[in-house]
Amino acid sequence: MSLIEKLNWRYATKKFDTAKKLSPEQLDTLLTAIQLAPSSFGLQSYKVLVVEDPAIRAQLRDAAYGQSQLTDASQVIIFASETVIDSALVNKYVDRIAEVRHMERVHLGAYEDTMVGTVNRLAEDQKMTWSNKQAYIALGVLLTAAADLGIDACPMEGFQAGKFDEILGLKALGLTTTVIAPVGFRAEDDTYSHLAKVRRPKSELFIHI
Repeated sequence: MSLIEKLNWRYATKKFDTAKKLSPEQLDTLLTAIQLAPSSFGLQSYKVLVVEDPAIRAQLRDAAYGQSQLTDASQVIIFASETVIDSALVNKYVDRIAEVRHMERVHLGAYEDTMVGTVNRLAEDQKMTWSNKQAYIALGVLLTAAADLGIDACPMEGFQAGKFDEILGLKALGLTTTVIAPVGFRAEDDTYSHLAKVRRPKSELFIHI
């Protein structure tokens, strides 16, 4: 199928087949796609949790208003934003650039100063908003990669972030839950999989200038 056909095929899966699991290779491909997702400055101001433990997932389901995707999917992917965004995060990233590109770190000074200046100008709430936006970009890449591989996913905001943070011990890691996406394979009797996709027509959605 073409990419457009695959995007038409995908939907926010409501019922997963509990007997079907991603292979290690499929999961690794999805995680690699997330790793390669674009982000502002390339900072990737979030981390990604891959939750498989049944007991933990049962607790997360309770904190997600009982939604079955949390326990029935193959894995639950959680995007968690960094709660401390400062010069130390930038410094670590610049160290990584120098290492990967085999550069003298001193040559990255101007770029580092630009990033530090941008980060330091933001208020704390602005930093969180900015970081959350980066996580959503990565979520979009995950959903597209999953569709390309014939893997189902369900992006979800219907959960109690504070309880997720508590269950997963995220506060101690300097993280907070932003958005989640269970992944796996649709159940044959998920009626939502047979519904026509409803989107705004191009004439209403796009403005050509």
